[in-house]
Amino acid sequence: TPARAELALSNLIVELMPAKHIREDVEVWNNSPERSFVAIEPREIIDPSLPSQRVFLDPDPEKLGLLVSPSRMILEPGQRKLVRIAAISAGADREHVYRVTIKPVTGGVQSTDTGLLVVVGYDVLVLVRPSQPLANVTANRTGRKVTFRNSGNVSVEVVEGQQCDTARQHCTELPGKRLYAGASWSVELPSDQRADYVLKSPGKTERRSY
Repeated sequence: TPARAELALSNLIVELMPAKHIREDVEVWNNSPERSFVAIEPREIIDPSLPSQRVFLDPDPEKLGLLVSPSRMILEPGQRKLVRIAAISAGADREHVYRVTIKPVTGGVQSTDTGLLVVVGYDVLVLVRPSQPLANVTANRTGRKVTFRNSGNVSVEVVEGQQCDTARQHCTELPGKRLYAGASWSVELPSDQRADYVLKSPGKTERRSY
């Protein structure tokens, strides 16, 4: 019989703004009928979506720029606990991107029966916004190809894309993406019609057509 070491989280994206909203709690609870041992590890993603992308790990929160507490926990069946995530560095001129892994840790399974253990873990996206966020996404369309470029200092969600016929009776959903600062992204359109997208950035949401 399959067994599950299952966790649930209250949210998977955390946005922190120095001097305004520097910390947030993520609730973690154990949905399985067994006790769960949970490991929590933060890491910074430097230059996300760029060829120079790399991971920075450091157990010292001061060096990492992010405090995540606790680093481990024990959850009884149905029990809930909080993980606090707080920005330490302030005044940055560019968005810092982190991933916080929250996952069950299992030991060796000793049994004469054949079984399957399914472990469900999460990677929480943490965005530490700069003191003065600037969203600047431009797009260039050539034929059926649209290329977005983010020359701002914060990531922008390019979402809710659609392309409709002239009468707007039949619409096709288009793929979306979080476009990080300095990154570019291209999407191939299914037709020659106008393409509509919604751009979401800190404190601003706008619809654009291409």
